[in-house]
Amino acid sequence: MNKIVILDGFTAAHVDLSWELLEDIGELTVYDRTKPDETIERAKEAEIVLTNKVLLKRQEIEQLPKLRYIGVLATGYNVVDVEAAREHGIIVTNVPAYSTESVAQMVFSHLLTVTNRTEHYAIQNRKGKWTACPDFCYWDTPLTELAGKTFGIVGLGNIGQRVATIAHAFGMHVIAYTSKGADQLPEYIGKRALSELFAESDVLSLHCPLTPDTKELINRQTLGLMKPGAILINTGRGPLVNDQDVADALNANHLRAFCADVLTEEPPRAGNPLLQCSNAFITPHIAWASREARVRLISVAINNVKSFVEGTPQNVVN
Repeated sequence: MNKIVILDGFTAAHVDLSWELLEDIGELTVYDRTKPDETIERAKEAEIVLTNKVLLKRQEIEQLPKLRYIGVLATGYNVVDVEAAREHGIIVTNVPAYSTESVAQMVFSHLLTVTNRTEHYAIQNRKGKWTACPDFCYWDTPLTELAGKTFGIVGLGNIGQRVATIAHAFGMHVIAYTSKGADQLPEYIGKRALSELFAESDVLSLHCPLTPDTKELINRQTLGLMKPGAILINTGRGPLVNDQDVADALNANHLRAFCADVLTEEPPRAGNPLLQCSNAFITPHIAWASREARVRLISVAINNVKSFVEGTPQNVVN
């Protein structure tokens, strides 16, 4: 019977979902979390290993001779050395597109936090600010209408395209930097060079993969190309931005706001400069974590394992 080990199963299943259907496929062991020095010991007898953020690089793979399959519990699979896995005859799969709707929703949750400050006013009302106001209304922050503003997108994969659709529905002008040809884009998306995208966007949202070319794409120089008062949103990968450069742009009031669900280091170190910026709105990597998205993730991950065991692997990335 196949021995299956999940190295960090807690974040996907959390307290409301379960991995129990894998018990029909093999002998299952689920660890909530695994430290780097525990990986080999926990996975050494397994033919099938599932991981979300626990690294399985060459040094781990070479110490796991029984391993035949690695299932990444995410869309991005940079936690695995896919070339080393291929060399050792190990299939690697991922879970594509499970979080598209949830991440796109978070983009606009962040944007509306900046433009409408709903939670801020709910808190102000609990403090009696409206009650004590001589007028029928009360506000102490700028309020902004999205219609007519320019929404720029870096990367038009599944999430980027869904974000574009929603921005268009808000009545925004949508532009994008993408490898897709202009003739492949909906009529409401204008293709731009990267420098044009930075210069024209009132809101800039990052949806590109993390590669050597995109690491710290957002830095002092590119921030300087952006409009004063622009809003920057990152729900892609933390290292797409240089934290200190973004913090400097916020503190200088060049950026109106930075909204992020991901940071370069997670959890962030206490001294991360963005944590001290009043106009940085940061959520703790939860855009993917709606119950609906996690149900999809677990379902696809289990089907990936089942397909592998049946000899017809799906969602293979190597």
